[in-house]
Amino acid sequence: MSEHLRPAPPSGDAASPPMVRPTPPWRYAIGMFGTSIPINMVKGSMILYYVDILGLDVRAYGVVMTVYAVIDALDNPVLGYLSDRTRTRFGRRRPWLVIAGPLLAASMIGFFSAPTSLDGIGLVIWFAVFAILCEACDSVLNANYGALLPELYPHERKRAKANSLRQGFQLAALVISLAVTPALTTSVLGSERSTVGFTTTAIVYGVIAAAVIIFMVIGIRENPHYATDQRPRLIAGIRSIIANPLFWKVGLVGACYGIAMAMVLSGVQLYVRYSLGLAVSSALYLQGVVIIMSVGGLAIWTRVVARRGALWSWRLAFAILAVSFIGLFLAHGLVTALAAGVLVGAGWSGMLANNDLIVARVLDNDAERNGEHREGLFLSAFGTFGRLNGIVSGLALTSLGVFFGYNSGRDPGDQPGFAFRMYLCVYPFVLTAIGAIAARFITVPEPAADRRRSAREPAV
Repeated sequence: MSEHLRPAPPSGDAASPPMVRPTPPWRYAIGMFGTSIPINMVKGSMILYYVDILGLDVRAYGVVMTVYAVIDALDNPVLGYLSDRTRTRFGRRRPWLVIAGPLLAASMIGFFSAPTSLDGIGLVIWFAVFAILCEACDSVLNANYGALLPELYPHERKRAKANSLRQGFQLAALVISLAVTPALTTSVLGSERSTVGFTTTAIVYGVIAAAVIIFMVIGIRENPHYATDQRPRLIAGIRSIIANPLFWKVGLVGACYGIAMAMVLSGVQLYVRYSLGLAVSSALYLQGVVIIMSVGGLAIWTRVVARRGALWSWRLAFAILAVSFIGLFLAHGLVTALAAGVLVGAGWSGMLANNDLIVARVLDNDAERNGEHREGLFLSAFGTFGRLNGIVSGLALTSLGVFFGYNSGRDPGDQPGFAFRMYLCVYPFVLTAIGAIAARFITVPEPAADRRRSAREPAV
């Protein structure tokens, strides 16, 4: 067997001679900036754009989100499986990243270019088609980009550093795609009730995102030992994954966090408009405080991981995030909302710093047990839990019409302020509280590379 195809120990043994130069953490991490801008503009502005401005009924929104979540849950394992089986001289993940990056940018531009003449079923179809396209492209990006983290950095300390860097780049992208976007779309490039600002902003963001992703891909170096001549099988792989208890434990608990934050990101602009009684552009300040606090918190959480480990840190961050939504619910003005936002940022940064490390531990454990690297398939299977946010957030938004009379911007009912207080604060609190409690009962083994290094070190 050739050197290029020789299998490496599945855990990424640190004693094996490196086949390629290490990828600088910053070069890998910067990719998160490009992958985050498009999908977070979509998630953060879709309700404002389609429901509140274009008048899409929340019931239609809920149906579409449920359908696309089901489609996305079904195609995710297939996309990850295809990635794991890919064999090219450019690597397994890089070709997919080069293709999916520009496609996501183009889909986002189409998503925010709906003709204002559309109404009824035409508007529903446009929303559904481009929402599904955006989520499919994002799934390809996440499966391949996320699979590189445990491959490029097998030790948890280095992995934590790389992950903190990429989460820092993600937060920088969130400053743009969430905090700055409301001002650009409703004040600078458009108005409170027009759509032209969204289209122009989407074009600018799309060009930036595609360029950053391609720049990242050029600089990363995949480990050829991971791409052996033994290619994972789809059905056998899925059976093995769903038989793994850690898949269900970490996946379901992680979904509590993912769904809660998806609801926060999609509802914050309307929370500011209706619950706080401010202009949508004021969301810049609330989102800015949360993101700035999260950026500063990443450095602290990285040190906590180094001292106490990812599992302990993950549990603590979950609890802080849950408590933070109580303060956000009680806020009745910008100042009190900003104060609550500080605590939200502290909990969120902890989840950003730790959640992917817990998932990476599960990937390491799977590779060690089964003797093959199928990170793409496993991450895509995890992504199925993440896609639940489409169903849950859709149902949550639909409930606003049922219980509080908010059906759209054209029919907001007489309690839109309390409706979005429920959507942004109460529902996320319930989810994260469940996750925080469940996390206390989950144990995930350390990476094998770290266990072997600890075994070689002399006892003190």
